[in-house]
Amino acid sequence: MPERALRGRRFGAVAVTLAVTLGVVTTMVATPSSTTPPIAAQPVTGCPPTRADALGPFYVAGAPLRASVGSGYVLTGVVRAAGSCQPITEAQIELWLANDSAVYDDDHRATMLAGPEGEYRFESNPPPPYTGRPPHIHLRVSAPGFRPLVTQHYPQSDQTEATFDVVLSPA
Repeated sequence: MPERALRGRRFGAVAVTLAVTLGVVTTMVATPSSTTPPIAAQPVTGCPPTRADALGPFYVAGAPLRASVGSGYVLTGVVRAAGSCQPITEAQIELWLANDSAVYDDDHRATMLAGPEGEYRFESNPPPPYTGRPPHIHLRVSAPGFRPLVTQHYPQSDQTEATFDVVLSPA
């Protein structure tokens, strides 16, 4: 590959790294052979929906209504509506995770309702990794007028608390 093309690719990688570091979101349309400059798209506005993740094989409906299934890790957040960013009062949040032995059991399942400002607080043991999976907590969030969402929260290593806001799409 010509040196000029390699320099262009290195510049592109540096520009993307810089944009991500600074929190800038743009869409660039260019190819190594293009003679037109990149085009910047409009910044994302509002609250984009939370990315869905795998339900996994361990979901069980009907977990008890509770906000704690252990201690050592606290997950807080707000449930909001996509676009308007308005909090969703009484959204149902189902959570499940593996126990300290990396086994899913009924003691590590909970259902809770978001508060008047869409807020929630869940306490558990720190989720353990297991074969082929990093530490994670599953969430299934639903509310009238919105599409149910299944997602997962992935804690950083040695983290004892985190914030995980959830944004639902209208039905």
